[in-house]
Amino acid sequence: MKKLLMVSAITTITLFGGFKEGKELFDKYCSSCHSGYVPADKIKENFFEKDNKLLNLGAPTVNMLAYAIMDGPKKVGDPNDEDMRQAEIEEYLKEMLYHPSRDDSICEHTIMKYYKQKKPLSVKLSDDQIADLAEFFMNYKKERLKHSKPIVKHLSKNYDEKQLLKDAQKSGKNIIIEVSSPECFYCNKMKREVINTSDIKNMVSSNYIFTEINVDKEKIPFKLTKEYKHITPSFFFLDKKGKLLGSYPGSWNKSDFMMILNEHKPKKD
Repeated sequence: MKKLLMVSAITTITLFGGFKEGKELFDKYCSSCHSGYVPADKIKENFFEKDNKLLNLGAPTVNMLAYAIMDGPKKVGDPNDEDMRQAEIEEYLKEMLYHPSRDDSICEHTIMKYYKQKKPLSVKLSDDQIADLAEFFMNYKKERLKHSKPIVKHLSKNYDEKQLLKDAQKSGKNIIIEVSSPECFYCNKMKREVINTSDIKNMVSSNYIFTEINVDKEKIPFKLTKEYKHITPSFFFLDKKGKLLGSYPGSWNKSDFMMILNEHKPKKD
């Protein structure tokens, strides 16, 4: 048992050391081109709404690189074989550090036009350093989440599930639950251009009880978490008994959202 615990401890120290050394290597040799962590919503806004004028990125951020290597459409290696995957990521890093090619990039092709042509790294890294850099990318997401402050979700003081159902049954209206985030560009855009327009507001107030949930702080009600695809905004339509009528992830234009509202408004007895 002591031997097993010792092996486990050594393995843990080695993995952590590899990540730490890899981070130091990234900061020293890569951070001049690749900036630090930027939230996904801001990255999307930068490229797809602001034509890269918000962040002026000439290369992918560190979290964009980690995502592309580990989880992107062109991810490197087999996620089911960690040892082989690390070897493949090491080979990929060697190739991209010393023979960079835009044609072989694993980054999102639609935003490659914004990036500058990468120059080969002028410093020769050892195999051990390449392995540390690979471990940095492989463990980047896990380490970042581990050190981020946990968000406590709770029911908003502005609503109660039982009270919502009681109000819906009394008024004869159906229920809309919008899952959003204050930092979500598309949530704010849809609120401004669709939800707050007079005809949409009239349709909603006549037929629905509308409840917005801040997913960063509040718990999603009516057991809708299993339906939630982690996309903001998302809209859930329920009847006055709490039965789910339909779910609609993403932002919608005015005419399409009006069609959705018409489809799920309460039927007259």
